[in-house]
Amino acid sequence: MPSTLTIVFISLLIATTLVRIWLGRRHIAYVQTNRRQVPAAFSGSISLDAHQKAADYTTAKSELSLIEVIVQVALLAVLTLGGGLQWIDDSWRNVLPAQEIIRGALVIVSAMLVSSFIDLPFDYYKTFVVDEKFGFNKMTPAMFVSDLIKHSLVGIALGAPILFAALWLMQGAGQYWWLYLWLVWSVFNLLMLAVYPTFIAPLFNKFVPLKDENLKQRIETLLTKCGFKSQGLFVMDGSARSSHGNAYFTGFGASKRVVFFDTLLERLNADEIEAVLAHELGHFKHHHVIKRIALMFTVSFLGLALLGWLINQPWFYTGLGVAQASNYMALILFLLVSPIFLFLLRPVMASYSRKNEFEADDYAANHASAKSLVEALVKLYRDNASTLTPDPLHSAFYDSHPPASIRISKLASYSS
Repeated sequence: MPSTLTIVFISLLIATTLVRIWLGRRHIAYVQTNRRQVPAAFSGSISLDAHQKAADYTTAKSELSLIEVIVQVALLAVLTLGGGLQWIDDSWRNVLPAQEIIRGALVIVSAMLVSSFIDLPFDYYKTFVVDEKFGFNKMTPAMFVSDLIKHSLVGIALGAPILFAALWLMQGAGQYWWLYLWLVWSVFNLLMLAVYPTFIAPLFNKFVPLKDENLKQRIETLLTKCGFKSQGLFVMDGSARSSHGNAYFTGFGASKRVVFFDTLLERLNADEIEAVLAHELGHFKHHHVIKRIALMFTVSFLGLALLGWLINQPWFYTGLGVAQASNYMALILFLLVSPIFLFLLRPVMASYSRKNEFEADDYAANHASAKSLVEALVKLYRDNASTLTPDPLHSAFYDSHPPASIRISKLASYSS
């Protein structure tokens, strides 16, 4: 007879999958229903062709995502209740019967590799079929493979030490291993925030100092007015991989830098660039990054504390398809199944993120030009083929940014 955990897990797996598919189908239907006419607020700035391109691009991505959902859920079921993890563990036990930490690392890496291989065809199809069809892809297959190799090597270089540290602490640090691991994990993440802009990001893109002196002076004036100190203003060769445009802050503490995609600088004028940067500065002034880091640390603390209890519960393993309990099996099981149990937190986190975006927009409207920010956003919606008519329920559940119509309407009120 199935255990209580097995029944709960199966029920949640089915329920969350059905909800994700239902929301995805709703979104596709809503976008296609509103495909025929540009929303009134955008009728003077976005053509019908551009609006329909965005609708079709959104539909193509959503349909691919629905297939990916089904495949990922099937893989999770196979790895857990289907005995996949136990089979991987048994295979490595035959090779390394006594080396638990090394064996544990190999079991976890093997499971992650299986997941990565499942995701790879979807990433390839998204890049070379969907994005290619709509004119966004600039990558070549050789660049795709190169990025894959680089990401894998960086992942091994950064992930292996933290994985071995986790398994070593779980084995030998006593009852409060989870607390020590949380401290190590927190320090590691802070270190990554500091070193990423200088040492890791340049492995994948070229960053050059902003050369436009007039724009540079204007941006530095805004940064000074807003009390933001950066390591520099940089332009990233985003056009090497995609025609999408963006701007962002990266780094932490003294390593903060402002980064513009070259595609963004090509499309926006100086007023619009300043307004976009003011929006990003709004995130800084409202401490959104620090708050998110604090939230991440809080969630990881609670999660590791829960794992510290679950690791000693036999039903945790048997209820999820694992016959032989071990520290590393508890860790990989927890990482695999926790998203299912936390699924209903997604709309809460999305709502919090949209609140942050509104706050950043408010800041931009008060420190730059609301009208210029509207004009910049409209260009980005158009050039990135972002749908202007997302399904409201799908948007409320998933979207980290407010729907275009609501966001533009609120910004327009500042300049009216």
